[in-house]
Amino acid sequence: MNLQDIQHKIDKFTKEKAINSRVDIRIIDLASEVGELSKEVLKGTDYGNKKFEKTKEWKSELGDVLFSLICIANETNTDLEECLNSVLNKYEERFKNKGDLGSSK
Repeated sequence: MNLQDIQHKIDKFTKEKAINSRVDIRIIDLASEVGELSKEVLKGTDYGNKKFEKTKEWKSELGDVLFSLICIANETNTDLEECLNSVLNKYEERFKNKGDLGSSK
């Protein structure tokens, strides 16, 4: 399945379940989900005391983040494959010019 197929699948799901939402609400939801994923990192590292190991909830929380991000893309009619290709090109240029991927800011 490619990104466009995934976006279509999520779009169909949210419309069938009538759970479409405004972008501002989706952004807040995404921030919340990233927070929950971060919490799993804390658990998986014993609060930084060991190397990360996936927790029982890791896949679920990562899926929640992905779902929220895809919903944002769909609500704004944004092609995620195009976004990903664009950022990969940007990173390729940075790496070619600087030897790393960090921004110059």
